Parts: sequence; C-alpha cells; structure tokens
Amino acid sequence: MSGHSKWATIKRKKAGIDAKRGKVFTKYIKEIIVAARAGGGDQNANPRLRTAILGAKSVNMPADNIERAIKKGTGELEGVNYEEVTYEGYGPGGIAILIDSLTDNRNRTTGELRHILTKAGGRMAEAGSVQYMFQSKGQIVVSRTATDEDTLLECVLDAGAEDVNLDDPEIFEVTTPLAQFDVVKNALAKKGIAVSSAEIAKVSQNLIVLSEKDAETALKLMEALEDNDDVQRVSSNLDIADDVLSKLQS
Repeated sequence: MSGHSKWATIKRKKAGIDAKRGKVFTKYIKEIIVAARAGGGDQNANPRLRTAILGAKSVNMPADNIERAIKKGTGELEGVNYEEVTYEGYGPGGIAILIDSLTDNRNRTTGELRHILTKAGGRMAEAGSVQYMFQSKGQIVVSRTATDEDTLLECVLDAGAEDVNLDDPEIFEVTTPLAQFDVVKNALAKKGIAVSSAEIAKVSQNLIVLSEKDAETALKLMEALEDNDDVQRVSSNLDIADDVLSKLQS
C-alpha cells in the first residue's frame, strides 16, 4: 500500500494535543451547526452531520454540546449564521494550500489568513488555481490496538476502500472514494472494529518534498493556519523527507 504525506501524521498528532485542551470543540460545533442547517438534524438522513458527530465523539465532546449544536443548526436554539468559504494559496517551496473555513465575518477571516500566508512568504491565490490539484476522499483512522493488519485489509478492501497506509506504527489510515466512505465505515462497525476518526479530506496525488529550511517554515505556516478560529481544515501537497522530519522534530 502506498505512503502518504508526513503532514497528515503531524496534523493528526497536533489534533490530539488540541483535543486535550478542548480547542477542537469549537471547530466541530461549527461543523455540526452548518451540517444540521443544510441537511436537517437527523444524522441517519444527513451523512455530513453523521460524520461531524463521529468526529466530535472522537475528541470526547460531551453529548449535551453535540445536541445543542444540532438544535442551533435546525433553528430550535438561537445560533450564529456561519458562511462556508474555501481559500486557496501558495506557501514555501511553491506548495499548494486549501483552507476550508466557517466564518461569521468573511472580511475578518480573509484579512487574517492573508496576513498568516504573507508572513510565511506565501500568498493568496485566485479561485480555481489550486483546488483542481485536490480530490475529496474519505479518510478513516483505526488504531492498531483495535484490530490486526490482515483483518483490517480484508474488511476495508472488500468494502471498496482505495488505499490503506501501513507506515504509521500506531494507526492504520484508510482512504476511500467518496461513494464508499459510509460503506467502509459500516463494514468496520459490523466487524466490531472501532474507528478513531473519520472525515472527508482533500487529497493531492502530486506531493512536493521541501528542503529542510522550507519544510520548517511550511510547518509553522500550516500550524498557524490551523490555529485560526475560523479555519476548519487545511489541505496541502506538502511532503517532508523522513530525515528532514526527524531533524525538525528533534
């Protein structure tokens, strides 16, 4: 099975740290509100809401928080009207960046993200200049403590998974076509294999491996973007060689 961008591993570990601080709660609350507003409050009939709730549960968000967010989305409780905006940009070494946001003030968010990109030597890009490099895929993470490699591979590949990354010593990362995302999740559930997280991600097949200097700047840029309160997720074709990553993490 193929490898994947090291940024995905770094981002996942950072999300674990953020979850302990409750930082990711706000992002999931926004996503639940928007999903419920767009498709209704019944998660069985609303795949986007179902995925958002699964993500919220994966970071141990209390059920009351989830329920309140759903009610804000359906209008049963008063809530903020968030707008979905995707920004495109370039970073160090020419890497492509997609920034998905939910904001109640587009002008504020645009200004803040432009400042973050510019400070790192990057820039905003015109609509459509970056997005074509990415495809929407389902990404499902399963802990290696939840199952063994052979059982996982048989289950997800039979259900239509596209790829399984086996490089990480702690987790399996399953990639699916959008149409098979729920099918693969359901297959894992029927097997009794717990899912650590599941989301729709934007994946690039043309990764750019950066020099140590550019990689260090790029990682700081990506973290700064992720830390912005209006940003839901950051996608990039950034990759980092193993030896460079080891130096940066030492």
